[in-house]
Amino acid sequence: MTEPDSKPVYRISDLQESDRPRERLSALGPQVLTNAGLIAILLRVGVMGESAVDVGQRLLKKFGGISGLHRASMQELMEQHGIAEAKAAQIKAAIELGRRLTLESPEERASINSPADAAMLVQYEMSALEQEHLRVILLDRRNRVLEIVEVYKGSVNSSQVRVGELFKDATHPNFVS
Repeated sequence: MTEPDSKPVYRISDLQESDRPRERLSALGPQVLTNAGLIAILLRVGVMGESAVDVGQRLLKKFGGISGLHRASMQELMEQHGIAEAKAAQIKAAIELGRRLTLESPEERASINSPADAAMLVQYEMSALEQEHLRVILLDRRNRVLEIVEVYKGSVNSSQVRVGELFKDATHPNFVS
């Protein structure tokens, strides 16, 4: 017997084909899917009483969205019902691929023309850090990003570094023209 307040449990296979995440992605593209739907595709299957989409929604709620999933450790993900090492690894790998995509090819490299551009470039990744990190963004002559170098890891709220450390990587033969 079910409780009157319990919500009905649906499996992905119970949905019409046009409402299933994989089929929607194939027909309409990834941009039409919710974050939970994208995570459901990564997870492939749900758990008893929860579809993969429900699991995705639960994870997003628990961790405060995609940025929270990014900040979460593998262990924190694996502590969630239905998430073992393989599923946690799939989530972390997908997030990392998204991050790496921004740095892939020279013609598509980000261009830094203001402090706001620099902030946008590293804000997502650095928001997941639990301590201060000092990074240097190396640019070419057209202000396109060549590399982002981590110079120093500090404490929870401070980072001290010698000025020479900031320029060390920029004077490396690979970056001097």
